[in-house]
Amino acid sequence: MIKQQQIVIIIISMTIFLSCGSHKPQFEGVPFEKHETLDNTGFTQQRLDSLTNYLKNNLETTGMVILKDGKILYEYGDINEVGYIASCRKSVLSMLYGKYVENGVINLNQKIGEIGIDEDKGLLEIEKTATINNIITSRSGVFYEPANGGYDENNILERGSVKPGSYFVYNNWDFNVAGAILEMKSGKTVYQEIEEQLAIPLGFQDWNIKNQKEKYNKSKSRYPAHHMYLSTRDMAKIGQLMLNKGEWNGKQIISKNWIDKITTTVTPTEIVNKRYGLNESSPFQFSYGYMWWLADNFKQHPDFEGAYTAHGWGGQFITVIPKLKIVVTHKYKVPTLVNWGLKPGGVSNDAFWQLLYVFVTTNNN
Repeated sequence: MIKQQQIVIIIISMTIFLSCGSHKPQFEGVPFEKHETLDNTGFTQQRLDSLTNYLKNNLETTGMVILKDGKILYEYGDINEVGYIASCRKSVLSMLYGKYVENGVINLNQKIGEIGIDEDKGLLEIEKTATINNIITSRSGVFYEPANGGYDENNILERGSVKPGSYFVYNNWDFNVAGAILEMKSGKTVYQEIEEQLAIPLGFQDWNIKNQKEKYNKSKSRYPAHHMYLSTRDMAKIGQLMLNKGEWNGKQIISKNWIDKITTTVTPTEIVNKRYGLNESSPFQFSYGYMWWLADNFKQHPDFEGAYTAHGWGGQFITVIPKLKIVVTHKYKVPTLVNWGLKPGGVSNDAFWQLLYVFVTTNNN
């Protein structure tokens, strides 16, 4: 996972406003049930109160929801506030692909050059041989600067120097093109797909498509960033759908096979470590799948085996812990950019993971 200082450099280079107009929800939505008692949850009120005190005194968390067995165990802050979810958008985008891969509209082995993906300044012939699968696993080998921040210069190589599929680097060009491909193949916008595949069937409470907006910079790239703005409690529904293997109220919204595929390692932990200066002694380590980060070493604690997360700059998380049937969503309200730089603030990766580790593993007895 990208180190905090690298992300800060990336984000400071962004020339967008992260605030979004607040439009009222389009529909009422369906709230989660809440645990009426902590009996049989494995948690105590003292433990939840300790979490609240820690958040208030130590972190800049603006919203947090913890689901246990599909019901709200804990909530903190303004969980209905709609805000920027940063790179969590990529994990959401990966979910939207499933429908079209399985019905044959999207062929993951198709080359991007065959479907007209190009740039005004031109892509190299070898770059055009990258497949859609390479794009959505961030292994395209296309080292092209994206329209928005997220250009990992430390690990970008000379263009044309690697075969597509052979080299992992976290570059927003791939993710932005992934959004463009979905729109091209589906005939709908990314935001229409979110509404139809997720917001309506899951009963989002704070969704309004007017809150969503793309970031263009055509002087850099043809392909915009499809930024997403969601509330903490609607993010929790996405996490619960993932935990449910795509099932919601008895209906298969996204196929189990696709959920399994996107949460399976493509880029192993040692490569992720190599890219971002980590080593095997780091307490929290992740491999990378189809735009989801997959827990590999979480202080060697067995409860985190099979856990995975969407992660966005500043403290945006959708984290799923299947062994415990827990979903955690976390938000930090990203301030408006000032002079193309960010005000200080946010919740770091390490701070979030350490908080989660202590909360989940603390003995109640």
